Amino acid sequence: MSDEDITLTAGDAEVTVQPGNGGRVGGLRIGGVETLRQGERFGCFPMVPWCGRVRDGRFLDGAVVRQMPLNAPPHAIHGTARDGAWRTARTSTAEAVITYELVDPWPHPGRVTQVVALAEDALTLTMSVETYESSFPAQIGWHPWFNRNLGGEDVRIDFDPAWLEERGDDHLPTGNRVEPKPGPWDDCFGMPGGVDVTLTWPGQLELKVASREQWVVVYDEQEAAVCVEPQTGPPNGLNTMPRLVTPLEPLEATTTWSWRRL
Repeated sequence: MSDEDITLTAGDAEVTVQPGNGGRVGGLRIGGVETLRQGERFGCFPMVPWCGRVRDGRFLDGAVVRQMPLNAPPHAIHGTARDGAWRTARTSTAEAVITYELVDPWPHPGRVTQVVALAEDALTLTMSVETYESSFPAQIGWHPWFNRNLGGEDVRIDFDPAWLEERGDDHLPTGNRVEPKPGPWDDCFGMPGGVDVTLTWPGQLELKVASREQWVVVYDEQEAAVCVEPQTGPPNGLNTMPRLVTPLEPLEATTTWSWRRL
């Protein structure tokens, strides 16, 4: 099937999936109101096979040091799949399944599958990475850009993390876990009970971002949008906390966004 845009609907919710633009969710409209920042680079893109920055673009793959392109010098950021064209495997009114084959510069063959499932009051994104050949370290995450303002007051972000991954001058975690600090943030937080972040546009909408994963990056330093990014490990995690994809065991993660009108 092609990589043309897909529209999903459920109740008064509508989602646009863009396989040809990095497998991203290009829009989430609730009652006609667009919640995601619009533009080719925005919406919500998948971070795979790594999340956030990798120090100097290098990671240890078994005994081999691999070098990724430095797309956020001096580091590599947000994986490779957001830059590629995904393919549509199947669609229905409220669900789309899209796939991406890992290719150069990633050194291992593998397949990423993303399921986008819409309900009247929730959007569930599930992503898996599988390999048929050699095992490799990987991460999965999502990078949504939520509009800061939906026409009323600016959004409020509420969450209760157990710790903050201390950020060094190079924007990478130092390895120290410290007390969470007030925003603005471009930081990774630990939530060992699972990611649970509530976005509230007062008088308009409450949207909860949840995941069984334990890490979330919150970025709210831009005027137009805020980002709440559930992921399977911290930035630079290919080096510090790699999750191994093997022929017997894929890596899978899910995030659900649920909402209610205020």
